[in-house]
Amino acid sequence: MKIILRKDVDNLGEAGSLATVKNGYARNYLIPQGFAVAATPGELKMWEHNQAVKNRKIEREERNLQSLADKISAQTLSFEARAGDGGRLFGSVTNADIAEKLSAAIGEEIDRRKITLSEPIRTSGEHTVAVHLVGKLRPQVKIVVNGIEDEDEAAEDEATAETEAE
Repeated sequence: MKIILRKDVDNLGEAGSLATVKNGYARNYLIPQGFAVAATPGELKMWEHNQAVKNRKIEREERNLQSLADKISAQTLSFEARAGDGGRLFGSVTNADIAEKLSAAIGEEIDRRKITLSEPIRTSGEHTVAVHLVGKLRPQVKIVVNGIEDEDEAAEDEATAETEAE
């Protein structure tokens, strides 16, 4: 049975999407709970109209945000963090850290939720991060993480190495 989702449903789709499910699932759960409506010809026509309006809105926003995307693509952000052996950071660089530094660099506010990281950056070196602005507009920003070693720890490491050598 074809349905149009009115609300987001886990493992099925998000609000406004068209889905095909088993008849019992639709009739006994989705439709009575208000999660979906049956895809009748009238509902399908309305859905197509809404999709067209949504697509036009996204295209217009993409055009408006293209200059911002170009600014973001040109950025290289540099972070310094304490690191141990092998470049492994003691902390991490999160999307909030990146958003803060990127906002300061380009002069416009970037929400931390728009920066997509599968997991926080925990190693030194170069990383590429995508910024999800709108639709398919996802500029890449280059992140350089420099691992710095504390002087106290370096002195302790040298002292330990000297005592072991003796």
